[in-house]
Amino acid sequence: MMPFKTSTATRALARSYASLHNVPPAGKSPTAIVMLNMGGPATVPETHDFLKNLFSDGDLIPLPFQSFLAPWIAKRRTPQIEAQYAAIGGGSPILKWSEHQGAGMAQLLDELHPETAPHKSYVAFRYVRPLTEETARQMQADGVKRAVAFTQYPQYSCSTTGSSLNELFRKKDNFGGIEWSVIDRWGTHPGFVEAVSQNIEAALQKFPESARGDTVILFSAHSLPMSVVNRGDPYVLEVSASVAAVMARLGNNNPYRLVWQSQVGPSAWMGPQTNDALKGMARLGKKQVVLVPIAFTSDHIETLYELDHEYVREAEELGIHVERAESLNGSPVFIRALADIAAKHLKDYSAGGGPTSVQLGLRCPGCKNATCGQQKSWFARGGA
Repeated sequence: MMPFKTSTATRALARSYASLHNVPPAGKSPTAIVMLNMGGPATVPETHDFLKNLFSDGDLIPLPFQSFLAPWIAKRRTPQIEAQYAAIGGGSPILKWSEHQGAGMAQLLDELHPETAPHKSYVAFRYVRPLTEETARQMQADGVKRAVAFTQYPQYSCSTTGSSLNELFRKKDNFGGIEWSVIDRWGTHPGFVEAVSQNIEAALQKFPESARGDTVILFSAHSLPMSVVNRGDPYVLEVSASVAAVMARLGNNNPYRLVWQSQVGPSAWMGPQTNDALKGMARLGKKQVVLVPIAFTSDHIETLYELDHEYVREAEELGIHVERAESLNGSPVFIRALADIAAKHLKDYSAGGGPTSVQLGLRCPGCKNATCGQQKSWFARGGA
């Protein structure tokens, strides 16, 4: 495993961008790397449709009478969420960053694994364009025969990665006879851990050296309903593993906690909530906090508005100085990590490995979702 130091990763990425060797044969069908994510409205007018699709997804937010409640909740929440998107610049940057990360990853992959070159990245969002069927049309137009479904949620949850894979399965006829394999989780990959750790180190440098060791690191991840946690979803365990790996890389030199954000509705969700944890830090007399988005790979409304506009400002009013660790966004270390994850997957698959991980094949003990079982079987057969 190569070290993920900034200079090494930056040089590797620069070499890839400048490389003229490993040029694939003209007209060869590209290997598609399909980056799965929830997405976000790129413009304020897209907000309503985004919310309607989000609240209609029973894998993410199970609601009674969902077909009736989802449009009502979306309509009711649209003005508030539109104002939040306006406040962060008029839309989510998640598509911009996904395309940037994907392009860098694909160019590195051409060098790291020329046997499957050329590689082309595609974005398939769950709740906003480009939706799965739109991505399918583009892949068909490009003549894709081989594709990797690459979740951009580092830690697996049936509500996120599982929902995106279910949607790919439901829309499988749109893709034609493509051969599929899946990268379903990677929350402890050394490159991901290194990229997050470097951003935390940069945030810690903003505090006086004399008090730096007392600064609390709060890792904030999107919460889940307890009904999802209690049926056996692995997300909480996997986020915890990411946090432990990052803290080990940092030498465990700071106190830390894992907290949860973005609860929706009155039902019980995983806690403590990030804003409540910050209030608790104030009561405990803590004055310095680094806030870390551990389950997000780029900026979007939950970092730019929820963390930056709401929680950081509330903490400052409580007398806590908060520095938010940067999101991964254009980090060359992170882009190199994505390429290494994909290259290892392609090499293992070419060497006779299965199209999915062993872990993906295991359903939650409390799962009653028939689509989930069908999807797992379909991907285990390579999309056949």
